[in-house]
Amino acid sequence: MLKIENYIGGNLVKPVSDNYLDNFNPATGEVYSLIPDSDERDVQAAVEAAKKAFPVWSKMPAETRHDILMRISALIERDLDFLAEAESIDNGKPKTLAKTVDIPRAVSNFKFYATAAIHFASEAHETTGQAINYTLRQPLGVVGCISPWNLPLYLFSWKIAPALAAGCCVVAKPSEITPMTAYLFSKLCIEAGLPGGVLNIVHGLGTRAGAAIVTNKDIKAISFTGGTATGEWIAREAAPKFKKLSLELGGKNPNIIFADCNYEEMLTTTVRSSFSNQGQICLCGSRIFVERPIYEKFKTDFIEKVSALKIGDPLDDSTNIGAVVSRQHLEKVLSYIELAKEEGGKILLGGNRVDLSDNSYNNPKSKIQNPKLSGWFIEPTIIENLPFDCRTNQEEIFGAVVTIQPFDTEEEVLSYANSVRYGLSSTVWTENLSRAHRMAERIESGIVWINCWLLRDLRTPFGGIKDSGMGREGGFEALRFFTEEKNVCVKFS
Repeated sequence: MLKIENYIGGNLVKPVSDNYLDNFNPATGEVYSLIPDSDERDVQAAVEAAKKAFPVWSKMPAETRHDILMRISALIERDLDFLAEAESIDNGKPKTLAKTVDIPRAVSNFKFYATAAIHFASEAHETTGQAINYTLRQPLGVVGCISPWNLPLYLFSWKIAPALAAGCCVVAKPSEITPMTAYLFSKLCIEAGLPGGVLNIVHGLGTRAGAAIVTNKDIKAISFTGGTATGEWIAREAAPKFKKLSLELGGKNPNIIFADCNYEEMLTTTVRSSFSNQGQICLCGSRIFVERPIYEKFKTDFIEKVSALKIGDPLDDSTNIGAVVSRQHLEKVLSYIELAKEEGGKILLGGNRVDLSDNSYNNPKSKIQNPKLSGWFIEPTIIENLPFDCRTNQEEIFGAVVTIQPFDTEEEVLSYANSVRYGLSSTVWTENLSRAHRMAERIESGIVWINCWLLRDLRTPFGGIKDSGMGREGGFEALRFFTEEKNVCVKFS
């Protein structure tokens, strides 16, 4: 059985403890590889390697860093199909999704920040007749990047690429639930000629390896994407040590649909924004508010479209809904469906675990030969008749579960949308330009999509407000995060 290795100092190495964790295929429920159960000793080795590499990497010309990052981007693109299949097996998502979204986005992340490294500019200010002030932006040093399981290589690269482009050296930890593409990526870094120690990847549990990264005194900043409770713990640990923090946390995103919307485009996009990646995207619109004149029509049409989604083998190109990522997450999502029933919710569609044990993989290129599909599948679920302030509508479920509710006025729906502790993203469907701007200004979220969803420009800032986090990723915001500003004032003679 494959044993994943850590990537430290430019080499693939075993964990110091020589202990491993099981890595499951979500579609079959079977262990198919082993993950290093790393601890503070592995993290310390990674930090020492990063410290050793930092003086050279941080002073390397931006053009040289650009060339190395572009080679990494090209290698990801070369292996797109292989990485997409690995992501599908490891995460449970449809391979078609990994092939069209996850892996191409990893390619774009490295390409974008490779280019940004050579175009990054700082400020200069003339104090008329007296002095010139200019700002130096210097890399922080060794930084920690901790990424989640839902978009494994996509979000792993989203953190690593800007840190490397800025001249930092990185100690990174992918989720222990979905480690495979980070491991394969480490091999691409070796092939690309990334100098040893510039990037170090330590696999293992968040409570052990992740905690060791957060608390290590030589790590100057933490970029984390994950649950709000973990983000709160990181903030408590890191703040007294004056580490810079970027925290992208949970969401409970509203999808607000007005009667004057482009109906067909809205309906197609709403199916996608509700159930892509089995609802395991922090940006999914899990609370759908529909203006009353079209509510009944929307309900009928939405149920019909969602009913047509195929649940099945993630490696089958016709599959729309794959497996959720783990048994524990399956149980969490199912528990919220039961909670919704207790709170008076009416299940319009779905709500059950799916048994696909009579089916099997038929992909001859798969690393897994014909295992039974006895893994963790749930029907996409639509619920109505719940009050806006019940637990089901207030707490992050992070699964293929949405609630729908009618509204009559802008003020009413704004009160619903803004009632939660989260403020990550939101979607508004309307052809009324004035209303679109009014809603965008008043919705409490870091991102507002008007008549679209997940339409991303990598130059724009990304992040949430309230309990959805702090700081911004994306564009030059990320490069600034991984640098320290220094003002230099030169007095005229």
